[in-house]
Amino acid sequence: MSEYQVIGMIVGAFILSGILSYALTPLVKRFAYKIGAIDVPKDTRRMHKKPTPRLGGLAIFIGFMGAMLVFFEFDVQMLSILIGAMLIVVLGIFDDVLALGAKFKFIVQIIAAAIPVCVGGMKIAFFSNLNPLSSEPYFSLGIFAIPVTIIWIVGITNAVNLIDGLDGLAAGVSAIASLTMLAVALLNYEFGVAVTMACLTGACLGFIPYNFNPAEIFMGDTGSTFLGYMLATMSISGFFKFYAVVSFAVPLLILGLPIFDTASAITRRVIEGRSPMSPDRGHVHHRLVDMGFNVKQAVAILYAISGTLGLAAVVLTTNGEAKAMLLLLAVILAIAVGGWIIINRRKESRQNIEKVLDDSDKEQEETQDEQN
Repeated sequence: MSEYQVIGMIVGAFILSGILSYALTPLVKRFAYKIGAIDVPKDTRRMHKKPTPRLGGLAIFIGFMGAMLVFFEFDVQMLSILIGAMLIVVLGIFDDVLALGAKFKFIVQIIAAAIPVCVGGMKIAFFSNLNPLSSEPYFSLGIFAIPVTIIWIVGITNAVNLIDGLDGLAAGVSAIASLTMLAVALLNYEFGVAVTMACLTGACLGFIPYNFNPAEIFMGDTGSTFLGYMLATMSISGFFKFYAVVSFAVPLLILGLPIFDTASAITRRVIEGRSPMSPDRGHVHHRLVDMGFNVKQAVAILYAISGTLGLAAVVLTTNGEAKAMLLLLAVILAIAVGGWIIINRRKESRQNIEKVLDDSDKEQEETQDEQN
């Protein structure tokens, strides 16, 4: 297959999945109202103020599958991945309608993760060897390969689900991650992964116009868990198998935002003596809104962070290791400095507002004293 044919397939898959997702979302919206898949704001964690239909992920899934059926040549591993994805989508639909229990969902997610591992032979066989005293570029996981792979898939599935807290956030971050995987796959001649990621990117972008703030429809667990599952499985299929020193760094960078948010959420809840699965308003997107950013600004900031991490992942696959690691350190430093500036500016802004209010109160008190 020539390069032009590959590019043509990627562009075609991207366009078709985007058109299908965009065209189907209004139909899914009506279907969600009909079956009662509605998100009613009942607590302070939810950022919307009116009942909003869920289930938008169904349009993403159908758009993705439609393009895959046209442009992808299926093998056993991909079929096993898609069977697991279908199980995740069915679980998500029932959850969006009936609000299933966390334990039951977790068990089904483990089963879905085990399908491509046990049937398709997909696994994380090795990690980068970070031991400077060792001459081996990587070390084998051996018997731990299967459980580590299942943990990775279930973990990323839930990580993407957890960042679905602001309009357009999960869909946009997933689109950025998919586009990054597409670029890295092309650089490494993994054309099957590239076509799959083109389908996923297009499906996300076709849905986003309906999901931007104020959202007409949410993707629900149907969409967020499906996107997380596909990103997790394709990161294994596309990247873990052919890197040595940077095998683990590339998918970690691409999925850095949801991984960081989930890790910090679990750590925070455990320290506070709560269940790691208990909901709260401590996610990074909630914190940005609490700092004074509106929803669109907070989402834009997180898009920028995700895009920067994705760019670092691409560079990490093209440059020498020393240059790539220097770039990675520079990216981390830039994000840290940017975050520090944002936090301090917001603190200064709040302090100024409080000072103005205090001065106003004092003036009113002085005026009342003079009148008395």
